[in-house]
Amino acid sequence: MAEEDWMTDDVEIGQLWIPDSLAAADAKDFLDAVEVSRKVRMQLWGSDDLAYTPLEKLLEMADPYERQIILVARIDGRIIGTVDIALPLADNLDLAEFTLDILPEFQRRGAGRRLLEAAEQLARAEGRTMAMVDTNHPAASLQGDAGGQLVPGSGLGSVPMASREVDFAQRAGYTLQHIEQFSSCALPLDSKLVSELEAEADAANGGRYRIHHWTDRCPEEWLDAVAALENAAGEAVDDDAAGGVEEQLVFDAGMLREAEDAAIAQGRRTVVTAVEHLASGRIVGLTTIGVLAQRQDVVFQDDTTVLQEHRGNKLGLLIKVANMQRLSEQFPDARVIYTWNAPENRYLLTVNKQLGFTTAGVTGLWQKELPARAGTTSSE
Repeated sequence: MAEEDWMTDDVEIGQLWIPDSLAAADAKDFLDAVEVSRKVRMQLWGSDDLAYTPLEKLLEMADPYERQIILVARIDGRIIGTVDIALPLADNLDLAEFTLDILPEFQRRGAGRRLLEAAEQLARAEGRTMAMVDTNHPAASLQGDAGGQLVPGSGLGSVPMASREVDFAQRAGYTLQHIEQFSSCALPLDSKLVSELEAEADAANGGRYRIHHWTDRCPEEWLDAVAALENAAGEAVDDDAAGGVEEQLVFDAGMLREAEDAAIAQGRRTVVTAVEHLASGRIVGLTTIGVLAQRQDVVFQDDTTVLQEHRGNKLGLLIKVANMQRLSEQFPDARVIYTWNAPENRYLLTVNKQLGFTTAGVTGLWQKELPARAGTTSSE
């Protein structure tokens, strides 16, 4: 999220038209908006690994689990900033999530504040009472203690007080609730390291477990077991930690199939490794890696879940090593994998360090209660 220090009247805010295809005559603004986001990530991270391609973004707009709206800021007709508004449709129905991007050369001209205020107004009109934004801080910005550190409501992790993103979020009325550690790992894994980690995991679980692999769609025989595992994730090891306002969505086999179908429709691939407890025949752990439709060189670690009663057997290590190996076999162009972890998840942070993940930065998750719209009364 970008910062603003002073306001100006030359910023125009409006909703972005979403074209039917990238080849459509009215697709230019959409392409320009996606390019704004790419340039912001280039400046922040030094690469566009975390940026959507235009087609990827267009496919995402059809996500059946959240309604997405994009507002843009223009100066002299040029799109210089965007705010993506995600309105969850399945759970967290009081929540609106904002992703705010302003071109570096146009920061401090009021566009960020104007966009954020417009996004909040739209969210209130949609009946949302809580807003969430994030701030991102590369590892280099975390060195030293100049200006001090801001600790979130969870009490774990911190963001640098000297960050202008932090200053902007605070001045906009947001409160830091949660921190996620952002890490990356080069692919493929070194074969010697893989052998060592596999031996360590095998020694710990004593042959009492067996791994299974699939891509995109869960085998019918495991469907109910995987749905049950997803429902138990709140009490298990979860790699993609929730940010403080998430509600646990109760899964069943039908919903799992719907989620798979939605990912496939967006061109995304999902590489899965599960672990079966042989004595009970139950699936007791699962890990997934997501592969984007347009960029198979950059992949993302999604959830890793191990049931409480089966921890202590290095199952997280077992399935993550196996899944990263499987990924490299199926998608040999994959060169880097990214993941986000809650700082309290010491086990998976340790596993990730063993695998070769290094800290790329931290993400701060900020919340704000949205007041009722002006002019409403208690009788309405």
